[in-house]
Amino acid sequence: MMQDKYPYEFLIRCIALLLVPIAFSGCEGSGKIILSEIHVGLHNNNELKIQLEVTTNTPADIYAEYWKEKDSTKKWSSTVARNTSKGRLIICNIFPETDYAYRIVAKNKNAATISKVYTFKTNALPMFLQDQFRADTIKSINPPGEFNDGLMLINKRYAPGVAYLVDRKAEIRWYHMVADLGFKVLHFTQDHTLLSIMGGNDEPTSYGHEILELNLSGDTVLHLKKGQNDLPANIHHEILKNDKGELVTIYVDKKVMDLRAIGGKDKDTVSGDGIIVMDKTGKKLWQWSVFNTLDPLKDKHLLKIKKDWMHANSLSYDRDGNFLLSFYNNGQIWKIDSKSGKVIWKFGKGGTIVKPAECDFTQTHAVHINQQGDLMFFDNGVEKQQSGVFAMKIDEQNQSSRIDMYIKLPKQIFNGRMGSAYMINDTCILVCCSKRHIIVLTDRKGTLLWTMETAVPTYRAEFIRGSELEPYLKP
Repeated sequence: MMQDKYPYEFLIRCIALLLVPIAFSGCEGSGKIILSEIHVGLHNNNELKIQLEVTTNTPADIYAEYWKEKDSTKKWSSTVARNTSKGRLIICNIFPETDYAYRIVAKNKNAATISKVYTFKTNALPMFLQDQFRADTIKSINPPGEFNDGLMLINKRYAPGVAYLVDRKAEIRWYHMVADLGFKVLHFTQDHTLLSIMGGNDEPTSYGHEILELNLSGDTVLHLKKGQNDLPANIHHEILKNDKGELVTIYVDKKVMDLRAIGGKDKDTVSGDGIIVMDKTGKKLWQWSVFNTLDPLKDKHLLKIKKDWMHANSLSYDRDGNFLLSFYNNGQIWKIDSKSGKVIWKFGKGGTIVKPAECDFTQTHAVHINQQGDLMFFDNGVEKQQSGVFAMKIDEQNQSSRIDMYIKLPKQIFNGRMGSAYMINDTCILVCCSKRHIIVLTDRKGTLLWTMETAVPTYRAEFIRGSELEPYLKP
Protein backbone atom coordinates (compact mmCIF):
# COMPACT_ATOMS: atom_id res chain seq x y z
CA MET A 1 0.00 0.00 0.00
CA MET A 2 1.34 3.39 -0.99
CA GLN A 3 1.98 5.73 1.93
CA ASP A 4 2.60 9.46 2.05
CA LYS A 5 6.30 10.29 2.34
CA TYR A 6 7.29 13.81 3.25
CA PRO A 7 10.84 14.82 2.27
CA TYR A 8 11.23 17.50 4.91
CA GLU A 9 11.56 16.72 8.58
CA PHE A 10 9.73 19.82 9.68
CA LEU A 11 6.64 18.57 7.88
CA ILE A 12 6.36 15.54 10.12
CA ARG A 13 4.03 17.24 12.54
CA CYS A 14 1.06 16.11 14.49
CA ILE A 15 -1.68 17.74 16.46
CA ALA A 16 -1.01 17.29 20.16
CA LEU A 17 -2.37 13.91 21.20
CA LEU A 18 -5.37 14.15 23.43
CA LEU A 19 -5.95 11.18 25.70
CA VAL A 20 -8.90 11.71 27.96
CA PRO A 21 -10.68 9.34 30.31
CA ILE A 22 -14.30 10.34 29.97
CA ALA A 23 -17.25 9.97 32.30
CA PHE A 24 -20.32 10.95 30.32
CA SER A 25 -23.95 11.05 31.19
CA GLY A 26 -26.01 8.88 28.91
CA CYS A 27 -29.10 6.76 28.89
CA GLU A 28 -29.89 5.02 32.15
CA GLY A 29 -29.68 1.24 32.52
CA SER A 30 -27.27 -1.57 31.77
CA GLY A 31 -27.08 -0.63 28.08
CA LYS A 32 -25.39 2.68 28.83
CA ILE A 33 -22.62 3.67 26.38
CA ILE A 34 -19.47 4.91 28.06
CA LEU A 35 -16.83 6.75 26.04
CA SER A 36 -13.53 5.96 27.70
CA GLU A 37 -10.87 7.44 25.41
CA ILE A 38 -10.48 9.91 22.55
CA HIS A 39 -7.21 10.26 20.63
CA VAL A 40 -6.79 13.21 18.24
CA GLY A 41 -4.14 13.45 15.55
CA LEU A 42 -3.45 13.71 11.82
CA HIS A 43 -4.66 11.05 9.41
CA ASN A 44 -1.80 9.84 7.20
CA ASN A 45 0.26 12.83 8.36
CA ASN A 46 -2.01 15.13 6.33
CA GLU A 47 -2.69 18.62 7.69
CA LEU A 48 -6.22 18.69 6.23
CA LYS A 49 -7.33 15.34 7.62
CA ILE A 50 -8.00 14.97 11.35
CA GLN A 51 -8.29 11.49 12.83
CA LEU A 52 -10.26 10.80 15.99
CA GLU A 53 -9.93 7.40 17.64
CA VAL A 54 -12.78 6.74 20.04
CA THR A 55 -13.08 3.82 22.47
CA THR A 56 -16.40 2.81 24.03
CA ASN A 57 -17.41 0.08 26.45
CA THR A 58 -19.86 -1.47 23.99
CA PRO A 59 -20.32 -1.52 20.19
CA ALA A 60 -22.10 1.52 18.77
CA ASP A 61 -22.33 3.76 15.72
CA ILE A 62 -19.84 6.54 16.47
CA TYR A 63 -19.36 9.90 14.75
CA ALA A 64 -18.22 13.43 15.52
CA GLU A 65 -20.08 16.69 15.16
CA TYR A 66 -17.69 19.59 14.59
CA TRP A 67 -17.69 23.31 13.81
CA LYS A 68 -15.49 26.38 13.73
CA GLU A 69 -15.29 27.83 17.21
CA LYS A 70 -16.14 31.28 15.86
CA ASP A 71 -19.29 30.05 14.12
CA SER A 72 -21.28 27.36 15.89
CA THR A 73 -24.27 27.89 13.58
CA LYS A 74 -22.66 25.72 10.89
CA LYS A 75 -22.04 22.19 12.05
CA TRP A 76 -20.79 19.20 10.13
CA SER A 77 -20.53 15.48 10.80
CA SER A 78 -17.59 13.17 10.30
CA THR A 79 -17.72 9.76 8.71
CA VAL A 80 -19.49 7.13 10.85
CA ALA A 81 -17.75 4.14 12.41
CA ARG A 82 -20.51 1.55 12.61
CA ASN A 83 -21.13 -1.08 15.26
CA THR A 84 -17.74 -0.88 16.88
CA SER A 85 -16.17 -0.15 20.25
CA LYS A 86 -13.00 1.23 18.61
CA GLY A 87 -14.10 3.85 16.14
CA ARG A 88 -11.79 5.69 13.75
CA LEU A 89 -13.34 8.94 12.50
CA ILE A 90 -11.87 11.09 9.71
CA ILE A 91 -12.61 14.82 9.50
CA CYS A 92 -11.72 16.34 6.11
CA ASN A 93 -13.84 19.47 5.90
CA ILE A 94 -11.39 21.79 7.61
CA PHE A 95 -9.18 24.79 6.92
CA PRO A 96 -5.59 25.30 8.09
CA GLU A 97 -4.75 27.42 11.16
CA THR A 98 -8.34 27.35 12.41
CA ASP A 99 -9.85 26.60 15.83
CA TYR A 100 -12.51 23.89 15.84
CA ALA A 101 -14.85 22.46 18.46
CA TYR A 102 -16.26 18.95 18.38
CA ARG A 103 -18.22 16.39 20.32
CA ILE A 104 -18.58 12.65 19.96
CA VAL A 105 -21.94 10.97 19.42
CA ALA A 106 -22.32 7.23 20.04
CA LYS A 107 -25.58 5.34 19.43
CA ASN A 108 -26.89 1.82 19.35
CA LYS A 109 -30.35 0.29 19.63
CA ASN A 110 -30.28 0.53 23.41
CA ALA A 111 -28.74 3.89 24.17
CA ALA A 112 -27.16 7.13 22.97
CA THR A 113 -24.35 9.20 24.44
CA ILE A 114 -23.04 12.65 23.55
CA SER A 115 -19.71 13.83 24.89
CA LYS A 116 -18.93 17.28 26.16
CA VAL A 117 -17.35 19.74 23.73
CA TYR A 118 -13.61 19.51 23.01
CA THR A 119 -11.40 21.61 20.75
CA PHE A 120 -8.43 21.34 18.43
CA LYS A 121 -6.53 23.79 16.23
CA THR A 122 -5.31 22.86 12.77
CA ASN A 123 -1.74 23.52 11.65
CA ALA A 124 -0.63 25.67 8.76
CA LEU A 125 -0.22 23.94 5.41
CA PRO A 126 3.29 22.70 4.68
CA MET A 127 5.44 25.27 2.90
CA PHE A 128 5.39 23.32 -0.38
CA LEU A 129 1.60 23.68 -0.52
CA GLN A 130 1.43 27.38 0.20
CA ASP A 131 0.86 29.94 -2.58
CA GLN A 132 0.08 27.26 -5.17
CA PHE A 133 -2.99 28.98 -6.58
CA ARG A 134 -4.20 32.56 -7.00
CA ALA A 135 -7.77 33.33 -8.05
CA ASP A 136 -9.29 36.49 -9.52
CA THR A 137 -13.01 37.04 -10.02
CA ILE A 138 -13.55 39.44 -12.89
CA LYS A 139 -14.89 42.73 -11.54
CA SER A 140 -18.66 43.35 -11.88
CA ILE A 141 -19.21 39.72 -12.98
CA ASN A 142 -20.58 37.11 -10.62
CA PRO A 143 -19.81 33.44 -11.32
CA PRO A 144 -22.85 31.16 -11.14
CA GLY A 145 -23.93 29.69 -7.82
CA GLU A 146 -22.98 26.18 -8.95
CA PHE A 147 -19.36 27.29 -9.05
CA ASN A 148 -19.46 28.03 -5.32
CA ASP A 149 -20.84 24.57 -4.62
CA GLY A 150 -17.99 22.52 -6.01
CA LEU A 151 -14.24 21.99 -6.06
CA MET A 152 -11.66 21.64 -8.81
CA LEU A 153 -9.53 18.51 -9.13
CA ILE A 154 -5.94 19.41 -10.02
CA ASN A 155 -2.76 17.34 -10.26
CA LYS A 156 0.97 17.94 -9.91
CA ARG A 157 2.58 15.72 -12.52
CA TYR A 158 6.13 15.43 -11.22
CA ALA A 159 7.49 14.06 -7.96
CA PRO A 160 6.64 14.69 -5.24
CA GLY A 161 3.20 14.32 -6.81
CA VAL A 162 0.18 16.03 -5.33
CA ALA A 163 -3.56 15.63 -5.95
CA TYR A 164 -5.50 18.75 -4.95
CA LEU A 165 -9.13 19.72 -4.51
CA VAL A 166 -9.30 23.52 -4.70
CA ASP A 167 -12.20 25.94 -4.22
CA ARG A 168 -13.01 29.06 -6.25
CA LYS A 169 -11.10 31.22 -3.74
CA ALA A 170 -7.96 29.23 -4.63
CA GLU A 171 -7.87 27.58 -1.20
CA ILE A 172 -6.68 23.98 -1.02
CA ARG A 173 -9.49 22.00 0.62
CA TRP A 174 -8.00 18.51 0.22
CA TYR A 175 -4.65 17.11 -0.86
CA HIS A 176 -2.70 13.88 -1.06
CA MET A 177 1.04 13.66 -1.68
CA VAL A 178 3.25 10.84 -2.97
CA ALA A 179 6.98 11.43 -2.55
CA ASP A 180 8.58 9.52 -5.40
CA LEU A 181 5.99 9.67 -8.21
CA GLY A 182 3.84 12.26 -9.94
CA PHE A 183 0.08 12.22 -10.51
CA LYS A 184 0.32 12.08 -14.30
CA VAL A 185 -3.43 11.85 -14.90
CA LEU A 186 -6.19 12.16 -12.33
CA HIS A 187 -9.92 11.44 -12.56
CA PHE A 188 -12.87 11.56 -10.14
CA THR A 189 -14.91 8.37 -10.44
CA GLN A 190 -18.57 7.49 -10.03
CA ASP A 191 -17.51 5.72 -6.81
CA HIS A 192 -16.41 9.11 -5.38
CA THR A 193 -12.76 8.10 -5.51
CA LEU A 194 -9.69 9.61 -7.17
CA LEU A 195 -8.19 7.34 -9.82
CA SER A 196 -4.76 8.15 -11.19
CA ILE A 197 -1.86 7.11 -13.39
CA MET A 198 1.38 7.49 -11.44
CA GLY A 199 4.78 7.94 -13.03
CA GLY A 200 8.30 9.15 -12.44
CA ASN A 201 9.95 12.38 -13.51
CA ASP A 202 11.85 10.48 -16.18
CA GLU A 203 8.60 9.44 -17.90
CA PRO A 204 6.88 11.68 -20.47
CA THR A 205 4.22 14.20 -19.48
CA SER A 206 1.16 11.97 -19.16
CA TYR A 207 2.78 8.54 -19.11
CA GLY A 208 3.19 6.27 -16.12
CA HIS A 209 3.45 2.68 -14.90
CA GLU A 210 1.21 2.49 -11.81
CA ILE A 211 -2.49 2.89 -11.07
CA LEU A 212 -3.48 4.40 -7.73
CA GLU A 213 -7.02 4.85 -6.41
CA LEU A 214 -7.73 6.89 -3.27
CA ASN A 215 -10.91 7.49 -1.34
CA LEU A 216 -11.80 10.90 0.07
CA SER A 217 -10.35 9.92 3.43
CA GLY A 218 -7.00 9.69 1.66
CA ASP A 219 -6.74 5.92 2.04
CA THR A 220 -5.55 3.64 -0.74
CA VAL A 221 -8.38 1.68 -2.38
CA LEU A 222 -6.34 0.12 -5.18
CA HIS A 223 -2.68 0.16 -6.18
CA LEU A 224 -1.33 -1.68 -9.22
CA LYS A 225 2.24 -1.64 -10.51
CA LYS A 226 3.65 -2.63 -13.90
CA GLY A 227 4.20 -6.34 -14.10
CA GLN A 228 1.13 -7.18 -12.01
CA ASN A 229 -0.93 -9.52 -14.18
CA ASP A 230 -1.52 -7.80 -17.56
CA LEU A 231 -0.93 -4.17 -16.62
CA PRO A 232 1.18 -2.73 -19.48
CA ALA A 233 4.52 -1.15 -18.67
CA ASN A 234 3.51 2.14 -20.31
CA ILE A 235 0.01 3.52 -19.76
CA HIS A 236 -0.87 7.08 -20.57
CA HIS A 237 -3.25 10.00 -20.84
CA GLU A 238 -6.38 8.39 -19.38
CA ILE A 239 -7.61 6.21 -16.56
CA LEU A 240 -11.31 5.42 -16.13
CA LYS A 241 -13.75 3.04 -14.53
CA ASN A 242 -16.56 1.65 -16.63
CA ASP A 243 -20.04 0.92 -15.27
CA LYS A 244 -18.82 -2.51 -14.10
CA GLY A 245 -16.05 -0.97 -12.02
CA GLU A 246 -13.38 -2.25 -14.41
CA LEU A 247 -10.23 -0.24 -15.15
CA VAL A 248 -9.86 1.32 -18.59
CA THR A 249 -6.72 3.02 -19.88
CA ILE A 250 -4.63 3.78 -22.98
CA TYR A 251 -1.37 1.88 -23.42
CA VAL A 252 1.65 2.06 -25.71
CA ASP A 253 1.62 -0.74 -28.31
CA LYS A 254 5.01 -1.31 -29.95
CA LYS A 255 5.23 -3.16 -33.26
CA VAL A 256 8.41 -4.27 -35.01
CA MET A 257 8.09 -3.60 -38.74
CA ASP A 258 10.12 -3.58 -41.95
CA LEU A 259 10.38 0.10 -42.86
CA ARG A 260 13.02 -0.18 -45.58
CA ALA A 261 10.48 0.76 -48.24
CA ILE A 262 10.23 4.26 -46.75
CA GLY A 263 13.88 4.64 -45.77
CA GLY A 264 13.86 2.87 -42.42
CA LYS A 265 15.34 -0.35 -41.05
CA ASP A 266 14.29 -3.92 -41.69
CA LYS A 267 13.45 -4.30 -38.00
CA ASP A 268 12.18 -0.89 -36.98
CA THR A 269 9.82 -0.18 -34.09
CA VAL A 270 6.63 1.83 -34.43
CA SER A 271 4.92 2.95 -31.22
CA GLY A 272 1.16 3.08 -31.52
CA ASP A 273 -1.67 3.17 -29.01
CA GLY A 274 -4.24 0.76 -27.67
CA ILE A 275 -7.10 0.48 -25.21
CA ILE A 276 -7.04 -2.10 -22.44
CA VAL A 277 -9.82 -3.04 -19.99
CA MET A 278 -8.72 -4.82 -16.80
CA ASP A 279 -10.24 -6.05 -13.59
CA LYS A 280 -9.04 -4.67 -10.25
CA THR A 281 -6.15 -7.11 -10.15
CA GLY A 282 -4.81 -5.99 -13.52
CA LYS A 283 -6.09 -9.03 -15.41
CA LYS A 284 -6.88 -8.19 -19.05
CA LEU A 285 -10.54 -8.43 -20.03
CA TRP A 286 -10.50 -6.67 -23.43
CA GLN A 287 -7.89 -5.12 -25.67
CA TRP A 288 -7.73 -3.08 -28.86
CA SER A 289 -4.86 -1.63 -30.90
CA VAL A 290 -4.67 1.09 -33.53
CA PHE A 291 -2.63 -1.38 -35.59
CA ASN A 292 -5.87 -3.36 -36.01
CA THR A 293 -7.28 -0.46 -38.02
CA LEU A 294 -4.49 1.50 -39.70
CA ASP A 295 -1.39 0.55 -41.68
CA PRO A 296 1.50 2.73 -40.50
CA LEU A 297 3.24 2.41 -43.89
CA LYS A 298 0.52 4.55 -45.44
CA ASP A 299 1.50 7.48 -43.24
CA LYS A 300 3.96 9.65 -45.20
CA HIS A 301 5.28 11.16 -41.96
CA LEU A 302 5.92 7.80 -40.28
CA LEU A 303 9.72 8.00 -40.07
CA LYS A 304 9.49 11.30 -38.20
CA ILE A 305 6.82 10.17 -35.75
CA LYS A 306 7.42 6.42 -35.45
CA LYS A 307 8.34 6.78 -31.75
CA ASP A 308 4.86 8.19 -31.10
CA TRP A 309 2.91 7.52 -34.26
CA MET A 310 -0.66 8.57 -33.39
CA HIS A 311 -0.36 10.00 -29.85
CA ALA A 312 -3.76 9.07 -28.43
CA ASN A 313 -4.47 11.58 -25.67
CA SER A 314 -7.98 11.12 -24.29
CA LEU A 315 -10.46 8.30 -23.85
CA SER A 316 -14.08 8.40 -22.72
CA TYR A 317 -17.41 6.67 -23.22
CA ASP A 318 -20.23 7.74 -25.52
CA ARG A 319 -23.74 7.42 -24.12
CA ASP A 320 -24.20 4.06 -25.87
CA GLY A 321 -21.18 2.55 -24.09
CA ASN A 322 -18.75 2.75 -26.99
CA PHE A 323 -15.35 4.46 -26.80
CA LEU A 324 -14.35 7.95 -27.88
CA LEU A 325 -10.60 8.15 -28.51
CA SER A 326 -8.76 11.30 -29.62
CA PHE A 327 -5.42 11.52 -31.42
CA TYR A 328 -3.17 14.54 -31.30
CA ASN A 329 -0.97 13.82 -34.32
CA ASN A 330 -3.67 13.34 -36.96
CA GLY A 331 -6.24 15.71 -35.43
CA GLN A 332 -9.00 13.09 -35.32
CA ILE A 333 -11.53 11.73 -32.84
CA TRP A 334 -12.66 8.13 -33.28
CA LYS A 335 -15.70 6.29 -32.02
CA ILE A 336 -14.81 2.62 -31.43
CA ASP A 337 -17.16 -0.25 -30.71
CA SER A 338 -16.33 -1.36 -27.15
CA LYS A 339 -17.08 -5.01 -27.97
CA SER A 340 -15.90 -5.65 -31.53
CA GLY A 341 -13.22 -2.95 -31.71
CA LYS A 342 -14.62 -1.73 -35.05
CA VAL A 343 -14.18 1.97 -35.77
CA ILE A 344 -17.72 3.38 -36.07
CA TRP A 345 -16.73 6.86 -37.26
CA LYS A 346 -13.86 9.32 -37.45
CA PHE A 347 -14.29 13.04 -36.84
CA GLY A 348 -11.70 15.61 -37.90
CA LYS A 349 -9.35 16.01 -40.84
CA GLY A 350 -10.15 13.30 -43.40
CA GLY A 351 -12.80 11.81 -41.11
CA THR A 352 -15.98 9.98 -42.07
CA ILE A 353 -18.24 12.48 -40.27
CA VAL A 354 -18.64 15.65 -42.31
CA LYS A 355 -17.79 18.71 -40.24
CA PRO A 356 -18.63 22.37 -40.87
CA ALA A 357 -15.83 24.52 -42.25
CA GLU A 358 -16.08 26.67 -39.11
CA CYS A 359 -15.12 23.65 -37.01
CA ASP A 360 -11.44 24.14 -37.79
CA PHE A 361 -9.90 22.49 -34.76
CA THR A 362 -6.27 21.34 -34.82
CA GLN A 363 -5.36 18.83 -32.14
CA THR A 364 -7.72 18.13 -29.25
CA HIS A 365 -7.74 17.09 -25.61
CA ALA A 366 -10.31 15.95 -23.04
CA VAL A 367 -12.85 14.62 -25.56
CA HIS A 368 -16.12 13.62 -23.88
CA ILE A 369 -19.91 13.76 -24.09
CA ASN A 370 -21.14 16.75 -22.10
CA GLN A 371 -24.31 17.05 -20.05
CA GLN A 372 -26.23 18.20 -23.13
CA GLY A 373 -25.24 15.13 -25.14
CA ASP A 374 -22.73 16.95 -27.35
CA LEU A 375 -19.24 15.86 -28.34
CA MET A 376 -17.14 18.36 -26.41
CA PHE A 377 -13.39 18.94 -26.51
CA PHE A 378 -10.61 21.40 -25.89
CA ASP A 379 -9.18 22.67 -29.18
CA ASN A 380 -5.45 23.26 -28.85
CA GLY A 381 -5.65 25.39 -32.00
CA VAL A 382 -2.03 24.81 -32.99
CA GLU A 383 -2.32 25.94 -36.61
CA LYS A 384 -4.18 29.17 -35.83
CA GLN A 385 -2.26 29.75 -32.59
CA GLN A 386 -5.51 30.27 -30.68
CA SER A 387 -7.11 27.71 -28.40
CA GLY A 388 -10.82 27.22 -27.89
CA VAL A 389 -13.66 24.92 -26.93
CA PHE A 390 -16.05 23.06 -29.25
CA ALA A 391 -19.31 21.25 -28.54
CA MET A 392 -20.63 19.38 -31.59
CA LYS A 393 -23.95 17.76 -32.44
CA ILE A 394 -23.04 14.48 -34.15
CA ASP A 395 -25.57 12.85 -36.48
CA GLU A 396 -24.31 9.29 -36.85
CA GLN A 397 -27.09 8.20 -39.18
CA ASN A 398 -26.38 10.96 -41.72
CA GLN A 399 -22.65 11.13 -40.98
CA SER A 400 -22.85 14.86 -40.37
CA SER A 401 -22.30 17.37 -37.60
CA ARG A 402 -23.03 20.93 -36.57
CA ILE A 403 -21.59 23.33 -34.04
CA ASP A 404 -23.59 23.78 -30.85
CA MET A 405 -20.96 25.88 -29.10
CA TYR A 406 -17.63 27.41 -30.00
CA ILE A 407 -15.60 29.50 -27.59
CA LYS A 408 -12.54 31.39 -28.70
CA LEU A 409 -10.15 31.85 -25.81
CA PRO A 410 -7.98 34.97 -25.55
CA LYS A 411 -4.82 34.62 -27.62
CA GLN A 412 -2.77 35.43 -24.53
CA ILE A 413 -3.63 32.00 -23.12
CA PHE A 414 -3.02 30.01 -26.28
CA ASN A 415 -2.33 26.46 -25.09
CA GLY A 416 -0.71 24.24 -27.70
CA ARG A 417 -0.45 21.09 -25.56
CA MET A 418 -2.64 19.43 -22.94
CA GLY A 419 -5.74 21.23 -21.56
CA SER A 420 -9.40 20.51 -20.85
CA ALA A 421 -12.89 22.03 -20.91
CA TYR A 422 -15.90 20.83 -18.88
CA MET A 423 -19.33 22.37 -18.37
CA ILE A 424 -20.30 23.18 -14.78
CA ASN A 425 -23.87 24.08 -15.81
CA ASP A 426 -25.71 24.86 -19.05
CA THR A 427 -24.00 28.21 -19.51
CA CYS A 428 -20.52 28.05 -17.97
CA ILE A 429 -17.39 26.08 -18.79
CA LEU A 430 -14.27 25.43 -16.72
CA VAL A 431 -11.23 25.55 -19.02
CA CYS A 432 -7.68 24.49 -18.18
CA CYS A 433 -4.80 25.94 -20.19
CA SER A 434 -2.05 23.72 -18.80
CA LYS A 435 0.98 25.22 -20.51
CA ARG A 436 -0.10 28.71 -19.46
CA HIS A 437 -0.59 27.70 -15.82
CA ILE A 438 -4.10 29.14 -15.81
CA ILE A 439 -7.65 27.88 -15.30
CA VAL A 440 -10.57 30.05 -16.40
CA LEU A 441 -14.35 30.03 -16.09
CA THR A 442 -16.09 31.29 -19.21
CA ASP A 443 -19.63 31.59 -20.50
CA ARG A 444 -20.78 30.26 -23.87
CA LYS A 445 -19.88 33.58 -25.52
CA GLY A 446 -16.31 33.41 -24.33
CA THR A 447 -16.62 36.05 -21.60
CA LEU A 448 -14.20 35.28 -18.79
CA LEU A 449 -15.95 35.17 -15.40
CA TRP A 450 -13.07 34.00 -13.22
CA THR A 451 -9.42 33.05 -13.55
CA MET A 452 -6.93 31.17 -11.40
CA GLU A 453 -3.18 31.03 -11.86
CA THR A 454 -1.53 27.77 -10.85
CA ALA A 455 2.02 27.06 -9.72
CA VAL A 456 1.78 23.61 -11.29
CA PRO A 457 1.00 22.83 -14.96
CA THR A 458 -1.95 20.58 -14.20
CA TYR A 459 -2.92 18.26 -17.05
CA ARG A 460 -6.63 18.98 -16.59
CA ALA A 461 -9.05 20.63 -14.19
CA GLU A 462 -12.23 18.69 -13.43
CA PHE A 463 -15.14 20.31 -11.60
CA ILE A 464 -16.56 18.14 -8.80
CA ARG A 465 -19.98 19.09 -7.44
CA GLY A 466 -20.46 19.39 -3.70
CA SER A 467 -23.11 16.65 -3.65
CA GLU A 468 -20.46 14.18 -4.88
CA LEU A 469 -18.07 15.10 -2.07
CA GLU A 470 -20.41 14.62 0.89
CA PRO A 471 -19.96 13.87 3.74
CA TYR A 472 -16.23 14.41 3.48
CA LEU A 473 -16.15 17.95 2.09
CA LYS A 474 -18.51 20.92 2.03
CA PRO A 475 -17.44 23.51 -0.56
